Amino acid sequence: MRRDTLAWLGARALTRRLGLPRAMSFQVERSLPVPMRDGAVLLADHYAPRTRKPAGTLLMRGPYGRDGLPNRVFAGLYAGQGFHVVLQSTRGTFGSDGAFEPGRHEVDDGADTVQWLREQPWYGGEFATVGASYLGFTQLALLVDQPDDLTTSVITMAPHDFGHSVWSTGSFALGDFLGWSYQVAWQHRGGWIRQILRGMATPRTLKPVLETLPLDPAAAELLGGRTPWFNAWLEQPDPSSPYWAENGVAAALDNLRGPVLLITGWQDVFVDQTLEQYRRLRARGVEVALTVGPWTHGSGGTEAIKESVLWLDGSRRAGAPVRICVAGGDWLDMQEWPPAAAEQVWHLHPGAALAETPPDSGAPSTFIYDPADPTPSIGGRLLVSGKSGYIDDTALAERSDVLTFTSPVMPADLDVIGTPYVELDHRTDNPHADVFVRISDVGPDGHSTNVTDGYLRLTAADAPAALLRLELDATAYRFAAGHRIRLLVAGGCFPRFARNLGTGDPLGTATRMVPSVHTVAHGDGGQSRLVLPVSAT
Repeated sequence: MRRDTLAWLGARALTRRLGLPRAMSFQVERSLPVPMRDGAVLLADHYAPRTRKPAGTLLMRGPYGRDGLPNRVFAGLYAGQGFHVVLQSTRGTFGSDGAFEPGRHEVDDGADTVQWLREQPWYGGEFATVGASYLGFTQLALLVDQPDDLTTSVITMAPHDFGHSVWSTGSFALGDFLGWSYQVAWQHRGGWIRQILRGMATPRTLKPVLETLPLDPAAAELLGGRTPWFNAWLEQPDPSSPYWAENGVAAALDNLRGPVLLITGWQDVFVDQTLEQYRRLRARGVEVALTVGPWTHGSGGTEAIKESVLWLDGSRRAGAPVRICVAGGDWLDMQEWPPAAAEQVWHLHPGAALAETPPDSGAPSTFIYDPADPTPSIGGRLLVSGKSGYIDDTALAERSDVLTFTSPVMPADLDVIGTPYVELDHRTDNPHADVFVRISDVGPDGHSTNVTDGYLRLTAADAPAALLRLELDATAYRFAAGHRIRLLVAGGCFPRFARNLGTGDPLGTATRMVPSVHTVAHGDGGQSRLVLPVSAT
């Protein structure tokens, strides 16, 4: 065992910042071999606190490396709080045997790791799990058949169903999952500092590839043959198919016994899955708590860590299991999600207006979506394909291929908490088309900020004419007095979602592009409306 001075200094500084108890020192055993049932050996590091009374054992399993300073500080923080920490590289990553296939081996490999853990002389008979993103997925994999000695789990911003993440809208989540595959493909090259720099440059690296047709050869050159799963994902557009079930861990939501703390952010790419996890566990009577901040997938880390330490120390928040932040407002303690809410209806009007009364008449609005100049992604729930979260999206509202409908000035603060939805009387001249909707907050200076989005790839049943219902992402947001609500309607959100080329040709090999004309009725020919869940308190 050796002392990791950099990890210790980083953990101590972070501990002070979070206001946690003073960090104790720890030592680290590197690259411990952990045998799997098929003969593969996975490597793990053991962070051992220097104390005669350890707080327990924590297991973290992930594909992103063990040697990078951020990961060492993360593990060291928990070791500094008295936990034995095992940080393991999943199959096929950073010295562990085999090939990395997202989701494929985590149930068995997690169970085998626990068996190894029980054989260690420092193991105290119980353990917990903690971690974010794929490290949350591996926790859920372990909970498919929860070990008796697993006491609790803290799962942060994690999916249980990759198929839902990739294909739930009917359109492939191209930018994010090509970008994630690219980062995983090359993360072993150049050390952890270069890995961070590569991640920061990912949107710029992806841009020429995403704009190239056909997609398959451009993506293959980018990935260098290192991510065979990417082509499989492209070829599996049905999120309910056996392929996705075999690579997911949804069974954990039917089997785990808890207790569990779930943490996410309103602008996290996986927020919908975290809320689904909470709903299903709560319905089963599992002890589960939920924290949702105003965070993206890459933010909220320090707050989430503090929540996890408090939870692991025994704070179960039994009195108020749900804690959410109303963006632009306050943190709220609640008994349930979603809370009771009234529906506030806003009708689309001619002249780009939103009003609380329906229009008597009025010609419909139209726009042309051109896949050669696709409507861009600006802010929102992005994983790696651009600047995510709440940002200025005024430029989106100014495009000719975007319809906007804006309310009068709010006379008082308005808290929207829950899942908004939009009903559009919509037509298109091309059956191969997508619909993107967004709620934005327009400030007194005229600039707007994105709040929440919805997306739908139309099917033959939807086109050419249909009353479409699009659920937007769940949100908790305060429209301040003096601000206005804006609804945007467009035909794409690229590269977050693969652009609809207007032909129905296969995504990987298509080269032809055909524009589509979209028509939204709001008066003559039909009515369209936005429905907001407004806080009852």
